[in-house]
Amino acid sequence: MTRRDLLRAMTLPVLASTAHAIEPIARKHAGHLKLSLAAYSFRDALQAEKGDKRDFDLFDFVDLAASYSVDAVELTSYYFPTEISPDYLNKLQQYAFRQGLDVSGTSVGNNFCVAPGPERDRQIELVKTWIDRAAILHAPVIRIFAGSVPKGETEAAAVARTLECLAIVLPYAEKHGISLALENHGGITATARQLLTLVKAVDSPNFGVNLDTGNFHSADPYAELAAIAPYALNVQVKTEIAPKGKTKGPADLSKIVAILREARYSGHVVLEYEAKEDPFKAVPHHLKTLRSLLG
Repeated sequence: MTRRDLLRAMTLPVLASTAHAIEPIARKHAGHLKLSLAAYSFRDALQAEKGDKRDFDLFDFVDLAASYSVDAVELTSYYFPTEISPDYLNKLQQYAFRQGLDVSGTSVGNNFCVAPGPERDRQIELVKTWIDRAAILHAPVIRIFAGSVPKGETEAAAVARTLECLAIVLPYAEKHGISLALENHGGITATARQLLTLVKAVDSPNFGVNLDTGNFHSADPYAELAAIAPYALNVQVKTEIAPKGKTKGPADLSKIVAILREARYSGHVVLEYEAKEDPFKAVPHHLKTLRSLLG
């Protein structure tokens, strides 16, 4: 990080001093793990039709999730209609509630590594918009991204920009009672070390990690998951894992759950299915396995 970047970052109220750097989430009791299902698992069906008229929409997804007897649904932002009104959000939230489901969270496909200007303003506004929507949905957490280093620039500059953006959106999230969970999603969060560099620089009660079990590709992805698990506000479980130098294969779900219990994680464990098999056939099987592990 250049001296200019460092001095700019030090002016941000969201940045923590060494004395107040974020600590692992303090939980007094053994973790209570609740099973949720991400709409992203059925992304092909949710994108089956162009525009807003689909054969399978988020209301259908809620119905399907209820038939699987999960505790909650994660309503991935990508599959909402083009026009999203408060009335639509209220109806969707109430529909899930009447099916016995909580809304465990939602998501934003943002990029905070872009340079200051209109595009960054758009990215910040996108996150703020989904904070407003999450509040209506009663979704306590939003999964956010950091982004990747723009061509010809340094990672230090991208980190500084991400922290600047977090300094803007986190007070807005706190005001609305919503938490933002930064995902290990490539770019400047590709490794546990990179992710924790960002996470430990932020001091906010409404900030933590979205632990995605399929997104580390080091020689030992499980060790990296264990390193970030104490900071997790939300967990998305993939059924496959791809260690460095090895072919992608089935994830050890029992090991993943053991990591969460060791970290005393409490909250939703969201199945986000990405494998090739038809999700309408595969998802019930994986949910059954997860349910037996979560107890």
